[in-house]
Amino acid sequence: MRSITFYLLTALLLIGHNGAKAQLQDKDLLPLARTVVLSNGTFKLDSNVKINIEAPQEDKVKLENLLNECLNTGKKSKGKTLNLLVRENVDGIEAPEGYNIEIGKKKITITAKSGAGLFYGIQTLLQLADENNRIPTGTISDEPQFAYRGLMLDVSRHFFGKEFVKKQIDAMAHFKMNRLHLHLTDAAGWRIEIKKYPRLTQFAAWRSPAIWKDWWFGDRKYVEEGSEGAYGGYYTQEDIKELVAYAAERYITIIPEIEMPAHSEEVLTAYPELSCTHEPYKQADFCVGNEKTYEFLEDVLCEVIELFPSEYIHIGGDEAGKASWPHCPLCQKRMEEEGLKDVNELQSYLIQRIEKFVNSKGRQIIGWDEILDGGLAPNATVMSWRGTEGGIAAVNSGHKAIMTPGGYCYLDSYQDAPHTQPMAFGPYMPLEKVYSYDPRAEIDSAKAHLIYGIQGNLWVEYIPTEELVEYMIYPRILAIAEIGWSNPVNRDYAAFKERAIKATNYLRSKGYNAFDLANEFGQRKEAQAPVEHLAIGGNIAYAESAPYSDSYKAGGDKALIDGVCGGWTYTDKKWQGFIRNGIDVTIDLGEEKEITEVTAQFMQMCIPDVWFPAEVIISASCDGSEFTELARIEHTVVRDEGLSFKEYGWKGNTKARYINYRAKCGPQRGWLFTDEIIVR
Repeated sequence: MRSITFYLLTALLLIGHNGAKAQLQDKDLLPLARTVVLSNGTFKLDSNVKINIEAPQEDKVKLENLLNECLNTGKKSKGKTLNLLVRENVDGIEAPEGYNIEIGKKKITITAKSGAGLFYGIQTLLQLADENNRIPTGTISDEPQFAYRGLMLDVSRHFFGKEFVKKQIDAMAHFKMNRLHLHLTDAAGWRIEIKKYPRLTQFAAWRSPAIWKDWWFGDRKYVEEGSEGAYGGYYTQEDIKELVAYAAERYITIIPEIEMPAHSEEVLTAYPELSCTHEPYKQADFCVGNEKTYEFLEDVLCEVIELFPSEYIHIGGDEAGKASWPHCPLCQKRMEEEGLKDVNELQSYLIQRIEKFVNSKGRQIIGWDEILDGGLAPNATVMSWRGTEGGIAAVNSGHKAIMTPGGYCYLDSYQDAPHTQPMAFGPYMPLEKVYSYDPRAEIDSAKAHLIYGIQGNLWVEYIPTEELVEYMIYPRILAIAEIGWSNPVNRDYAAFKERAIKATNYLRSKGYNAFDLANEFGQRKEAQAPVEHLAIGGNIAYAESAPYSDSYKAGGDKALIDGVCGGWTYTDKKWQGFIRNGIDVTIDLGEEKEITEVTAQFMQMCIPDVWFPAEVIISASCDGSEFTELARIEHTVVRDEGLSFKEYGWKGNTKARYINYRAKCGPQRGWLFTDEIIVR
């Protein structure tokens, strides 16, 4: 087992400078503290320091063991003291995890409202230490912006053992994060021992082949534990107890997620009587009309609640297909008995019934923002992932929300130029974009207190190894940590990047496979400066049959002739999106001009259903009535992996005032994205 002092020992070097610098400054802390005033004196933190802790016994034991081991206790000098004090009232501190530090030449005092506050004060203290463990004198006052500062790790699509989870807990603790959300169940595998339902781990936890995408796009079969080629795994209940205790020593709460009613293919294959058809390999959603469903879920939750002391139990609630419910006699009977008008209200019935059960055990539920559909359970907290709208709706109705929108907080996206990176699930989301997010930006100030916190999520469909998990988490989780803790008024990306590079380099030196931020490739070159061409300043008309999507309108009606080209992702508000009917636009140059080139770039990313066009037709006209076809480019659209770009264009010589550009969808009938139609 990794020592409890792992993160503390390493913290002494985390923000290290060269020996020529006598002290570190507050700008080197990560996350930044609220108020830091440093002077020229120093206090040396070593084994001669006498430790005095006044705190509840549980906290005292944790902190005493931590410091004694770190400082290699021996005979104590009477000259220097480190005081750790828990007090009910601390000047200038409102949050339970806040702290004050006073650093003199012979005495340091950390005062906090809780053991957690003392713990975080120690992290700050040690980040201020130089390579000789000298700490500058001064005062610090600090508290977190949000109570909830989390990381979600998906251990269903690919399973990662308890020692690896502990390693991530160590890093989280150092950066003042306090919630680890484990996505324990999903179609790809059930990952927690439930004694009453052994088939969940004897069968539903194992599959072949090992790589998720091969399994998902293959036959999606499960196999018996121990059979040839079986891939998977699970945490025993003893493993869970060990992880929970390990996290608690570092003031981190582990939140379990048990998916319902969807993403449950593994359960419904092991126990098909819980589905609407009672047939294995047929459905992903529980039968909401079946009383056996509630018996199963309550039995499972009883064992989960016994293992996890967390306030919250996450119950999923996302992406339910609901396809069988309108045709299932039991579901239809349930709807009639309960007066439910549609399947959204049927899902809400399940969520609210489960909430009552969880509340009866003294706990609360969290769900993904789909739990808003059909009516939100009375005491539920919402995790807003489909943008920010779910969180806004939750707080407007008086509920807490944890903000984790995919465009800022999904760490399975590319963090650098896609051609330089391992294959990822989502679009380009560099550290700078993560850091730009403000969870309260769209929230009415009177309700801002209901934003409970922020969370970074790592889904691992395309991340099969421990090394890749760490590569995708670090350093982007550092941005989540600082957003969750520090005052947004002090946000400065350039300064943060410098601190993040130091932290990332240190993590790499200690065995974390972190992304090399110092050698970041960066944004797509086409997006770095405007492009000049003949269509800028002209007019553009969209065919009524092929409008752009309101979800991806970029700059609106002139987005395709504004000189602004897109970056590595269609979510950057520079790519204009069209769904199903393709593109049909006519550009008016204002007067007849010599034309030698008409081109447009398209992107393809098959996982989110973004495709190249199957055909592009470019035509020109002098009068706007009669058009001459300049080029017809046909392309066989095939699925590929990752992100790719293709230019569709014409080169030649002609005169024209009007340019018609049409792009047709292939058989996939998904999205088309283009950023600019360039006319030269």
